[in-house]
Amino acid sequence: MTNELTPKFNPTEVEAGRYEKWLEADVFKPSGNPDAEPYSIVIPPPNVTGKLHLGHAWDTTLQDIIIRQKRMQGFDTLWLPGMDHAGIATQAKVAARLAEDGILPQDLGREKFLDKVWEWKDEYATTIKEQWGKMGISVDYSRERFTLDEGLSQAVRKVFVQLYNKGWIYRGEKLINWDPKAMTALSDIEVIHKEIDGAFYHITYQIEGSDEFVEIATTRPETFLGDTAVIVNEKDERYKHLVGKNVILPIINRVIPILTDDHADMEKGTGVVKITPAHDPNDFEVAMRHDLPMINMMNNDGTINENGGKYEGLDRFEARKQIVADLKELGQLVDIKPVRHEVGHSERTGVVVEPRLSTQWFVKMDELAKNAIANQTTEDAVEFYPPRFNDTFMQWMENVHDWVISRQLWWGHQIPAWYNEAGEMYVGEEAPEGEGWTQDEDVLDTWFSSALWPFSTMGWPDENSADFKRYFPTSTLVTGYDIIFFWVSRMIFQSLEFTGKSPFHNVLIHGLIRDEEGRKMSKSLGNGIDPMDVIEKYGADALRWFLSNGSAPGQDVRFSYDKMDAAWNFINKIWNVSRYILMNAEDVSADAVSSALTKVANKTAGNVTDRWILTRLNDTARRVTEQMDKFEFGVAGHILYNFIWDEFANWYLELTKEVMFGEDEAEKDITRAVLLHVLDQVLRLLHPIMPFFTEEIFEKLPNTSGSIVVAEYPKVRPEFNDDKASEGVTMLIELITAVRNIRAEVNTPLSKAVPMLIKSEHADFLNAVSPYISRFTNPSELTIAKDLAVPEQAMSAVITGAELYLPLAGLINIEEEIARLEKELAKWQKELDLVNKKLGNERFVANAKAKVVQKEKDKLADYQEKFDTVKARIAELKEN
Repeated sequence: MTNELTPKFNPTEVEAGRYEKWLEADVFKPSGNPDAEPYSIVIPPPNVTGKLHLGHAWDTTLQDIIIRQKRMQGFDTLWLPGMDHAGIATQAKVAARLAEDGILPQDLGREKFLDKVWEWKDEYATTIKEQWGKMGISVDYSRERFTLDEGLSQAVRKVFVQLYNKGWIYRGEKLINWDPKAMTALSDIEVIHKEIDGAFYHITYQIEGSDEFVEIATTRPETFLGDTAVIVNEKDERYKHLVGKNVILPIINRVIPILTDDHADMEKGTGVVKITPAHDPNDFEVAMRHDLPMINMMNNDGTINENGGKYEGLDRFEARKQIVADLKELGQLVDIKPVRHEVGHSERTGVVVEPRLSTQWFVKMDELAKNAIANQTTEDAVEFYPPRFNDTFMQWMENVHDWVISRQLWWGHQIPAWYNEAGEMYVGEEAPEGEGWTQDEDVLDTWFSSALWPFSTMGWPDENSADFKRYFPTSTLVTGYDIIFFWVSRMIFQSLEFTGKSPFHNVLIHGLIRDEEGRKMSKSLGNGIDPMDVIEKYGADALRWFLSNGSAPGQDVRFSYDKMDAAWNFINKIWNVSRYILMNAEDVSADAVSSALTKVANKTAGNVTDRWILTRLNDTARRVTEQMDKFEFGVAGHILYNFIWDEFANWYLELTKEVMFGEDEAEKDITRAVLLHVLDQVLRLLHPIMPFFTEEIFEKLPNTSGSIVVAEYPKVRPEFNDDKASEGVTMLIELITAVRNIRAEVNTPLSKAVPMLIKSEHADFLNAVSPYISRFTNPSELTIAKDLAVPEQAMSAVITGAELYLPLAGLINIEEEIARLEKELAKWQKELDLVNKKLGNERFVANAKAKVVQKEKDKLADYQEKFDTVKARIAELKEN
């Protein structure tokens, strides 16, 4: 049989070669339909330092869900892929690889070293694209970009020069964060503050010309080599007699002044503060106010320089040990007090960052920040999901410092500034004419080019580029909350400055993936999960289902193999359902399905269960679409899961067996058609989340053609809505469930026929569906009436619209039955209390939509009826 599926879902078989077929068919490219609304996404570029991690898999999964759904909905979709050169990280990785062969970057020189980095880039870019393929992401590779492409490099140079000409980029000597391992400057947000064990070292400085000493406390005693003053508060009576005098730095015996400044806190420590301007941001500000000299006492690699006297050449931490020992020997180390404090570490190399005076290039942020803040009050504001991250963005923009953008690296965009021997500097998009010019050795921070990503990838600075005019601003960005400052903020202020528009309409923020214990995944803990290993075992569809359903927007999610097992089981359930349907409907044509559905909608054929499942399908499509539009993928997945597993597989499929095992061929044809249609729509609803296996099944359906990638996304079809059928089958399901529960309570298996009585105003309907009742409850006698005598000794249940009695003489214990019913009564009382509380809330009634309020009122009436019926039954049993 050509349409046959294997008995068990095998992700390896299903996903093998599927992605390549999609690429060959060009189904991921924009439709080119000028009448279609454009929808664009640019992929958050992974850096070329290695394999994809779970966080990036999360980014790409959520974006792929969005773009696949929009493509199926008829939008002209563009998902543009690309990668980031990741200056510090990539250079460090390549240098480490060369070191294995005993080669230093300096041995090769800049150009040959960069050749090695490009080889690395080609190798790992290929790996990343292979992994994207395994994830199934539907990008348009004909538009793939890299941050060091010539087009993007042109954009970088243009932006640099324009900001420089406006005075918003400048070169100056300031205190910056220095990474001694990478030997480069870092921006504030590239510094991670970690709590570590340290100490306060209490040291005495002698007053020049006296036997008096002052005591200072520092966590970094080695920095006293760069002290240029000590300060006290002018209101501090303890030290007024010392102001204007000098202290002698121990060991190196340099004389420095005692000054007054408000930075000295009388209530903190001894009230005396050492000032090391070249190695502390607060001290730098003090030095600027008092015109103090600034002594850099450290080399680029974190060793002490010539200003350190006898400690020259020692590593900073080794120097600390030696200085502490020497101070102790001199009797000027008063105390060492342990302390737990936060210390800045390099986000890239992990080493302790050194605040250090350095000449660097900076972006002046005040006007750029003001523009970004003001934009969030306009119609062009970027919408954050969840909205609370707008506050995160705004707080950072309101407190942002000038951005240090130069990096002491070779890999990256070399700063477009040139110098000559006359001391002149030239800044331009191209090199200056003439001889004697040397380009600045530094490169730009990676985030400088990444900040231009949404528009530089679209062809800017050519504003007449077809893609720029059609697809910019982009529609949605998906990223983790950990790079709001690194990337999202910078894209916004750069885009506003250079295009006059926000770079995207929406930003969907997700959290971090943690291990089962809630810990952040890291190499040190050894708890990292390789998404490719997960795919190898469970398939990409199962991983994508987990990633889309794991949490609400903005929340962290814990990875769990139990959840992966559940995802695989769900897919296997759909696989088996599809297999059953295909085996029973292999020859049903698309025309036959269309004709059958029309008859069901017109109620000229089909039964109530057919009309019920089509109504439920409509409701599912509506609710899923609503939740997807709000980026609530977890809620959408929950709705889909419940419909597919419970309503479609567990109920409708079972109910259809009454027809499929019957004699009426015409009725069987209708049921086959409905089964195929619902399966077809289920696959389309699932496809954005789980693309591989849905395509595998879709192409085997006898009533479909083409790829599901470009199939129409399900829409609500009003002609299928049938509230009466929906209510009726809901009552039927409740009734069957109630009988099963009663049988279980008294240990009466379904194989044993028992009498059953149903009292209901809907007796006519229940009699019409009595074959279903008989099939699923096995009554020895079935009595359904609007009014009937209630047996004295019977198990009972109250469902919406009916009362059910099972006379089980000899099996029922009256006291136990009363106890059970009293628990049920308490349950309905709790439901009544909750609804009454909600309806008693004036704000809810006044502000909620009318249909929402009416739904609560309908619940109240239903719960009250059930409560009254159970209460009456308890009274009857107690009387007897």
